[in-house]
Amino acid sequence: MSVCRLDRFALPMAAALMAICLAVPAAAQQSRAADVAAYQGADREQRLIDGARREGSLTLYSNAPTDDNTALIGAFERKYGIKVNLYRASSEDIRQRAMNEARARRFDVDFILNNGPAMEALTSEKILLEVKSPHVAGLMAPAIPAHRNWVGFCLNVLVQAYNTNLVKKADLPRSYDDLRDPKWKGRLAIEADDSDWFAGLLEKMGQERGTRLFREIAERNGFSVRKGHTLLTNLVSAGEVPLALTVFNYTAEQLKKKGAPIDWLALEPVVSMPNSIAVAAMAPRPHAAVLFFDFMLSDAQTILAGRDYVVTNTKVASPLDRNKLFVMDSAKTLKEGENWQRLYTQVITSRK
Repeated sequence: MSVCRLDRFALPMAAALMAICLAVPAAAQQSRAADVAAYQGADREQRLIDGARREGSLTLYSNAPTDDNTALIGAFERKYGIKVNLYRASSEDIRQRAMNEARARRFDVDFILNNGPAMEALTSEKILLEVKSPHVAGLMAPAIPAHRNWVGFCLNVLVQAYNTNLVKKADLPRSYDDLRDPKWKGRLAIEADDSDWFAGLLEKMGQERGTRLFREIAERNGFSVRKGHTLLTNLVSAGEVPLALTVFNYTAEQLKKKGAPIDWLALEPVVSMPNSIAVAAMAPRPHAAVLFFDFMLSDAQTILAGRDYVVTNTKVASPLDRNKLFVMDSAKTLKEGENWQRLYTQVITSRK
C-alpha cells in the first residue's frame, strides 16, 4: 500500500477521532450541568453553595442596564463570595454570541440574562437548560413558558415619558387616540426597534384599527425615531423630546427620583415582555450558575423592585398592576418578528 493511500485514509480517520475526543468531554459536561440543575434534595442550597465556591466564579451574559447589573452582581458576590465575570451587550448581540460559541463548541458562558424572544431562539438551538428551582412556583404564570428552559424574572414594561417642563399634566393624552391632536406635532418620539410593542398594541386594539390610528398620528404629527431606550429617556430628561412613547418604566422612574424633570404614564393597553434568565446547557460552572438562578428569583426580586422594576414574584410589590399588563408571547413574537418589524417600519419609522 502506498504512502499516499495511507494518508488518504488516515486524515479522515484522524478527524473522526478528534471529533470523538471533543464530544466525550462535552457530553460529560452537559450531563453534569443537567444533574446540578435537576437536583431537588433537602440539602440543595448547601450543595450549590459548596459547589459554587469550588468553581470559584461565574460568567454572565446580560442585557440589563449597567447600574442594575452592578447592583445585582454586587449583592450576589457579597452574599456568596463568588466572582461574577460580566459580558454586557444588547439582546441581539448576546443571542448571536451564545449561538456562535455553541456552534464553535466553545463553552464559556454559565448564565444568560436576556429578553424572552432571544431566549426562545436559544431554546430552539438547545443552548439552555431547565432548572428545577423551588422559587419558580412563586412567579406569575406568563413568566413561565411550558418548556421552562428560561423563566422571566421581570417584565420590561413600555410606558410613555414626558418632560415636566415642556408638558403639563392637564395636557397629557388619556389614550393613544389623543395623539392625533395637532398640539403633538413635532413633539413625539419613539424607539426604532419597538416592533414587538407595536405588535402587542395591535393585538389588543385590532390590527386594522391600530394600524389606521398610528398611520394617522404619523401623518399628522410625525415621530422622531431614536435608537436605544436609555437614550430616548435621557433625551426626554434633557428637554430634547417632550413626549416619548416607548421607554421602560424603571428607567424613567429612576431618573425622576434623581430629580430630573421627567415623569411617566401608562396608556392602555400596557404592553410588556419578559426579561428572562437561564442556565447554559454546557455551563462549565453549573453550581454557580444554578445558585445565581435561585438568587435572581429570590433576593434579586426585592433589589429590582427597589429599583422600580416590575418583578415576576407575585409576593413582591410592583409599581404597576401586573393584572392589567399585556404580556407578550415570546415564542410568537420570535416567529412573527420580521413581519411586525416590516409593518412598524412602514407605519412609523420610515416617515420623516
